[in-house]
Amino acid sequence: MSQSMTVSLSHHLTDKIYIAGHRGMVGSAVWRALEGKGYTNLIGRTSKELDLRNQQAVTDFINTEKPDIVIDAAARVGGILANNEHPYPFLMENLQIQNNLIDASHKAEVQKFIFLGSSCIYPKFAPQPLKEDYLLTDSLEPTNQWYAIAKIAGVKVCEAIRKQYGKDFVSLMPTNLYGPNDNFDLKSSHVLPAMIRKFHEAKLATDNGQQSTVTLWGSGTPMREFLHVDDLAQAVMFAVEHVLPEYLYNVGTGTDVTIKTLAETIQNIVGHKGAIAWDSSKPDGTPRKLMDSSKLRSLGWEPNFDLEMGIKDTYNWFLAHQDDYKTVKF
Repeated sequence: MSQSMTVSLSHHLTDKIYIAGHRGMVGSAVWRALEGKGYTNLIGRTSKELDLRNQQAVTDFINTEKPDIVIDAAARVGGILANNEHPYPFLMENLQIQNNLIDASHKAEVQKFIFLGSSCIYPKFAPQPLKEDYLLTDSLEPTNQWYAIAKIAGVKVCEAIRKQYGKDFVSLMPTNLYGPNDNFDLKSSHVLPAMIRKFHEAKLATDNGQQSTVTLWGSGTPMREFLHVDDLAQAVMFAVEHVLPEYLYNVGTGTDVTIKTLAETIQNIVGHKGAIAWDSSKPDGTPRKLMDSSKLRSLGWEPNFDLEMGIKDTYNWFLAHQDDYKTVKF
């Protein structure tokens, strides 16, 4: 199907929609968005209720529930440190989760499957901004290649089902996400939530009467693009409500900032008055990761949050949930 084809509608508010990972940052945002739009038949299972790594359990669940649409927002995720130190679960568990969901959905004749991945599927030194066509054209960022390879496999499996069976299996690749229900555990979180927590804790701690210095990884020079999770949820809803003509779409804002600018923005919003120290012995990761999201935007999806508004929203959520925000255990 070509990009120029009209995007047709394909939804009913009574469709049974299974959101895998509905308690996570992405899944919970998707749930809120669909519920807010009037979808009445949403289903979710916690990891205790359904272990997505267990093929038989997933097959039985899909066969019993017979969802019309499956949204795969379930994954083992983490930042550079977690990826680097735990390569096996990042590769194997993500493969298990997505393979079980995709295969069971395909065999149960689920007609629409939305697979969510990450911009790390693209090569480390691909031209900027990243286009969907750059997939598999060069080598990956070594620190998160384990997660990336699992997600690339998921994209390709969905493309194969689309090609061979003509089913509406589509992949959405968001840029760096943040927002309510994010992971604020300093050992495994991504850069933006980690900074919110660090600046907040430093604001509360004093050193000789001064607010504590915040030490951040790297040089501060890499550039990153950040998407509020509610904007991704709207993109997922767009994919629920339309038949998208191609198999892979980037989801981003189209603008990026240096890590230094990000840090200063968060510091300002949190109200931390101390110093920032950059630990240049720590890795920077990819120098720049800006996504070209023009394909999806040309079909009618647009992000709503600017970065400052989004960080304020996330910090407010953090303040309200300090006693119960999640940590990731290995």
